[in-house]
Amino acid sequence: MIRAFAKARRFSSAISLFRTMLVDDIKPDNYTYACVIRVCSDSFDFGMLRVVHGSAVSVGLGLDPICCSALVSAYSKLGVVRGARRVFDGIVEPDLVLWNSLISAYGGSGMWEIGIQMFSSMRLAGKKPDGFTLAGLLVGIADSSLLSIGQGLHGLSQKSGLDSDSHVGSLLVSMYSRCKCMDSAYRVFCSIFDPDLVTWSALIAGYSQCGEYQKALLFFRKLNMKSKKLDSVLIATVLASIAQMANILPGCEIHGYVLRHGLESDVKVSSALIDMYSKCGFLHLGTCVFRIMPERNIISYNSMILAYGLHGCASEAFRMFDEMLEKGLVPDEGTFSALLCACCHAGLVKDGRELFRRMKDEFNIKARPEHYVYMVKLLGGVGELEEAYNLTQSLPKPVDRAILGALLSCCDSCGNSKLAETVALQIFKSNPADNVYRVMLSNIYAGDGRWDDVKKLRDKMVGDQKKMRGVSWIEGSYY
Repeated sequence: MIRAFAKARRFSSAISLFRTMLVDDIKPDNYTYACVIRVCSDSFDFGMLRVVHGSAVSVGLGLDPICCSALVSAYSKLGVVRGARRVFDGIVEPDLVLWNSLISAYGGSGMWEIGIQMFSSMRLAGKKPDGFTLAGLLVGIADSSLLSIGQGLHGLSQKSGLDSDSHVGSLLVSMYSRCKCMDSAYRVFCSIFDPDLVTWSALIAGYSQCGEYQKALLFFRKLNMKSKKLDSVLIATVLASIAQMANILPGCEIHGYVLRHGLESDVKVSSALIDMYSKCGFLHLGTCVFRIMPERNIISYNSMILAYGLHGCASEAFRMFDEMLEKGLVPDEGTFSALLCACCHAGLVKDGRELFRRMKDEFNIKARPEHYVYMVKLLGGVGELEEAYNLTQSLPKPVDRAILGALLSCCDSCGNSKLAETVALQIFKSNPADNVYRVMLSNIYAGDGRWDDVKKLRDKMVGDQKKMRGVSWIEGSYY
C-alpha cells in the first residue's frame, strides 16, 4: 500500500501509513524504509527524510545496503551532498549504484572536482563505469573552462562502447552545447541513431545560446518535420532565437503551431511570444497575447514590462508593475531590470533612482551587473557622469566589464575624454586583450585630435582587427 501511494504520488498518504505501522508496532523491513525514503526525496521533504533515516538507524538498518542505497540517492536528489557522503562512507563495500548516486550528487551540485576524484576512487576499487556513471560526471561540466574534462569523458565513453547509449549521447550533446563547442555537439548528435526530443532540444538550445539563431531555427524545423510533439521549453527557446533575429515570419509560424496544439495556455510559451513580438517591433501583438493569457505569473509580467520599456512606453511599464503588485506577485531581479530599461529609453532619471532604491530597500533584491549597467546608462545619458563614475567605484573590485563599458560609452557620447581614459585603463587592467574598448577609446582620442595617442593605442591591439562590412537585411511581413 505504501508503494502504491508512492507511485500515485500521494506522498502524505504513504507517510501516514508508515507512521501507522510504527504505532501499531509492525516492524518495517529494509524494503519498507527504502520505499519511504524514496517518498521523502520525491516530495522534497528533507525534514521527514531525517526522521526516517533516524528510525532506520534505531532499528538496526543504518548499514543495510538497500536502505543505504536509497538514502544516498535521496540525499543526493535533495542536494544534501554531505549527508549522502556520510552514509556512503559508512558502507564497507559500496556497489556501482551507490558510487553512481554519489558521483551524480557531486556533479549536479557543481562540485565536479570531487566527482572526478570519486570516479578515480571507484575505478581503483575495481568498479567498471557504466552509462549512469558518465551521466553523473557529464552534468557537472557546466562551461567551456571544463571542456578538456568533457572531452576526456567523451573519449572514455568511446573506449567503453558507451557512446552508442542514447542517454550518454544526449548528455554529450548537452555538455558540448554548454561549452559552446557546437561542431562537436553536432558530430555527437549525428552519431546517435534515433535522437530523442531531449537530444534535439539540447542541440537547438546550444545553437541558440551560441548566437547561431538561424541554425537553431533550421533544426527546429527539421524536428517538426519528424512529427514529434514539441514541448513548451523547446518552443520558448526557439522563440527567444527568433526574437534575437527580429524576424517576425517564423515567429508567426510557431505561434500558429502553438495555437494548433493548445500550448497557448502555457505561461513559458506565452511569455516567450510576448518577448518575440515586442523585439520584432510588434508591441500590439505582444499585448494581445498577454491579454488573453488565462494565467499570468512574474515571468509574463516581466516580459510585458520589458516590451513596453523597449518601445519607450515607460508609463505603461509602470502601470503594469503596479498591477503586478496589486495581484500579490513579488517582483524579482528581472522585473527591476525591465523597469530600469524602460527608464533608460525614456530618460527618467528620478524614477530610475527611486526604483533602484526600492529594489534594495523595499524588496531586498541584490543588484546584479545588468542593474548597474542600466543605472550607468541612465545617469550618463543626461550628463551625470560623475555620479555614474562614483556608482561604479562603489562596487567591489574588479568591476564587471559591462558596467565600465557602459560608462565608457557615456563618456564618448558626452565628449569627456579625461574620464574616458580613466575608465578605459580600469577595463584594460582586468582585461588586457580587450580590443573592443581600445577601439572605442581610440575613437574618443581621434575626436579630440590626439592622433599620436590613437596610433599608440592601435599599436597595442592584439590580433588582426577587421571591421565587418555593412549588409542590408530586408524581411517580408504579414502586416
